[in-house]
Amino acid sequence: MNTWGNIFRLTSFGESHGTAVGGIIDGCPANMVVDFDFIQSELDRRKPGQSGLTTSRKESDRVEFLSGIYEGKTTGTPIAFIVRNNDHQSSDYNQLKNVFRPSHADYTYSIKYGHRDHRGGGRSSARETIARVVAGAIAKIILHQQEISITAYTSQVGSIRLDKPYTELNFSNIEKNLVRCPDWETAHRMAELIREVQSAGDTIGGVITCVCRGVPAGLGNPVFGKLSAALANAMMSINAAKGFDYGMGFEGVHQRGSEVNDLFYCMESGSIGLRSNYSGGIQGGISNGEDIYFRVAFKPVATLLQAQPAVDKDGNEIVMQASGRHHPCVLPRAVPVVEAMAAITILDELLNHHPTQLPLPPC
Repeated sequence: MNTWGNIFRLTSFGESHGTAVGGIIDGCPANMVVDFDFIQSELDRRKPGQSGLTTSRKESDRVEFLSGIYEGKTTGTPIAFIVRNNDHQSSDYNQLKNVFRPSHADYTYSIKYGHRDHRGGGRSSARETIARVVAGAIAKIILHQQEISITAYTSQVGSIRLDKPYTELNFSNIEKNLVRCPDWETAHRMAELIREVQSAGDTIGGVITCVCRGVPAGLGNPVFGKLSAALANAMMSINAAKGFDYGMGFEGVHQRGSEVNDLFYCMESGSIGLRSNYSGGIQGGISNGEDIYFRVAFKPVATLLQAQPAVDKDGNEIVMQASGRHHPCVLPRAVPVVEAMAAITILDELLNHHPTQLPLPPC
């Protein structure tokens, strides 16, 4: 399961400490002008070493396109790309070669495959998300031409939660602080909490909220092909993701139907509108034309810079002490990954709904 999508498909490959990570995008419409600077800027939002709140691993994360693009435009053939690994320090993991680290994929990969790359987590490393961000950037370019925008932000770190609805936030502030929270005061408190747990050699989790605007009504299919299910699948495939809800989500269990039903009305234009959007833009698994908004919960990073009990491959109980460069909180760098997976999913659904009706970009 290294491929995501039905029409717009991404296959990713590579390991954290291998030669490179990369991907192949199939099903991308032809004759689309490729904005290389935008794609690189999306990768720069994800890359390590951005601040003291993330891992100190230094990677340029420059993408190299190998096929599918000619004279700055897509050709309709598979788009292959790689991003080379340059600053991997595999020696940091030598002592962990035979150790099953708490809450990592070491044990499950060993059980499933009988052989694994222990360096940096190998294939289970979040470095794999580079491929998602490249594909997501290309998807965003196409969606932008359809006037569809996708924006994510950090809405909670630990117990510090941004309670304002997204409609009251200034999204232009998201990229102006280290935690990617659009509210200045909340962002400051989040950063202080991350520094606090970092100084203790510990980690902290949180929530990312994503808003998709301009999505037309009618995307998604009944029963097993629901748009909400596709988004949940996409988000839960991201490293460290532990929960997903959309619209009123779990908050709605505290309310009555009379409080959260989205009432229809007839607008002056003659179109049908909604007086509220507790449904999160999706009803019956199909988009209704309102904003789609959802939340993704991320666990605290499993690697602690503290001594922890562990077990080796022979079943011996040991005490392990991780070393190297690790995250105290995954949230800031996960924001562009959430956007990327949302963009890939929405575009795939759009192409599935109107496979021949997307207007071609200007030549």
